[in-house]
Amino acid sequence: MSTMVLNDRPRIPEWLRLKLPTSNTFGHTRNLLEDLRLHTVCESAKCPNHWECWSKGTATFMIAGDRCTRACGFCAVTTAKPFPLELDEPDRVAEATRRMGLMHVVITAVARDDLPDGGADHFRRTIEAVRTVNPGTVVEVLVPDFQDCDDAIESVLSARPEIFNHNLETVRRLTPKVRSRATYDRSLSVLTKVKSKCGDSIYTKSGIMIGLGETEDELLTAIEDLRRVQCDILTLGQYLQPTLKHLPVAQFIAPEKFAEYGERARAMGFVHVASGPMVRSSYHADDFSAARRD
Repeated sequence: MSTMVLNDRPRIPEWLRLKLPTSNTFGHTRNLLEDLRLHTVCESAKCPNHWECWSKGTATFMIAGDRCTRACGFCAVTTAKPFPLELDEPDRVAEATRRMGLMHVVITAVARDDLPDGGADHFRRTIEAVRTVNPGTVVEVLVPDFQDCDDAIESVLSARPEIFNHNLETVRRLTPKVRSRATYDRSLSVLTKVKSKCGDSIYTKSGIMIGLGETEDELLTAIEDLRRVQCDILTLGQYLQPTLKHLPVAQFIAPEKFAEYGERARAMGFVHVASGPMVRSSYHADDFSAARRD
């Protein structure tokens, strides 16, 4: 039976076949992260780009542990009862940012529905620690929905990250199958509240995976919904099944189609759009300059 499942999986097209880099920087980055006992979404979520990113000395730090309270159908992060927060983790992230010389750092986290604030204060403390040690570094956060709690959202915003990212992930129809506990409208509400509270002093960002079975009309509607809530930055990437236990790929989208979707999104008014098969939320995040608007 397992052979049949494997044979039924779509063949990975050539444009998704990666060459592993040979840079010594990869090993240096891994050793640094191990030394500081830090988790990265690169490894925990089995990101296909982590060889490239680590070889360039970049990584997306995943705080609040590596155990998630949710079980999304697309995500390889372990679902289990989380351990208590590590109070020195914010300082360790700040030190890693300093050692790596990062001018743009991305901080994400597992969903911590076990905590009253969903881990929002831990985000705040981490941003503030990075700011103290690395005052010139642009801080981007990729957050869970915090169950749309105003106090939690305001806690993160109080540390003044330049970019606030919360992913919509997929179209409305597929959300119940793809995302655990999260809802389409709740995600839009989180992004709406950030803009309502901060206006143009912050950039909001969101991402959508393509290839889960959505139609083109559904995808364009989702992009329009993000723009309607004044989302500034959009990422569009190919969904890849991390293990056989996760949702299968329904379709591989050609690079030319990604380019078309990118152009259509730019025409809607997004400040920056990254659209391509290998694009992920944090991939080449520093391609976008987060200088404040005039």
